Amino acid sequence: MPRRPPLGPATAALCALLALTACQGSPEAGRPNTTPPPTSSTPTPTGPSTPAWTAEEQAAIDAAKTRYVAARAAVDRAQEDPSTASHAKLEASGNGGAFLQDVVKDLVFLRDRGLYRSGTTKVSSTVAVAADVSAARPVVVLRSCIDGSDRVLRYRATKKPVPVASGDGARHTVEARLTLAPSSAGSQMWILIEVKTLKPC
Repeated sequence: MPRRPPLGPATAALCALLALTACQGSPEAGRPNTTPPPTSSTPTPTGPSTPAWTAEEQAAIDAAKTRYVAARAAVDRAQEDPSTASHAKLEASGNGGAFLQDVVKDLVFLRDRGLYRSGTTKVSSTVAVAADVSAARPVVVLRSCIDGSDRVLRYRATKKPVPVASGDGARHTVEARLTLAPSSAGSQMWILIEVKTLKPC
């Protein structure tokens, strides 16, 4: 029987390398590949949900928004001349409840000290956060950004700004509660009854 020639050093090294590879988890060597396959699932994005208002609720919200802007504007006009401000005019513009009480207290403070406020309150980003039209007195709650930086406290005699307290501060988020109720004239109207300050905006 013919004898095979001995393996050379290079051939022996190659065989050893192949044997080592087969022992290190190569699928071809019969060992299972335990690494889990990469997943390609993408998480579903989530965002803030928008309430689906009924037609009746949306009509109430639209009317409340219009009344809210008118009520705030009436307060600005009253603060421009506290000595002639009228409780009846404030009510007719849709101010009432605890909010009107606070406005009247502020007007008395300004009048007794010869002060007034100039400028305009800017109302923006108004959205409805609640609406109940089935209650005996329907309610709408609005959230908006109020910018009072244009409002300046001034002396009535000189019209100069009051030192330190020359502005109403930074922009802030407020929640306004309005209810549908009989007005002073007897007809139903949306009335601004409460305003809560929440945070800067």
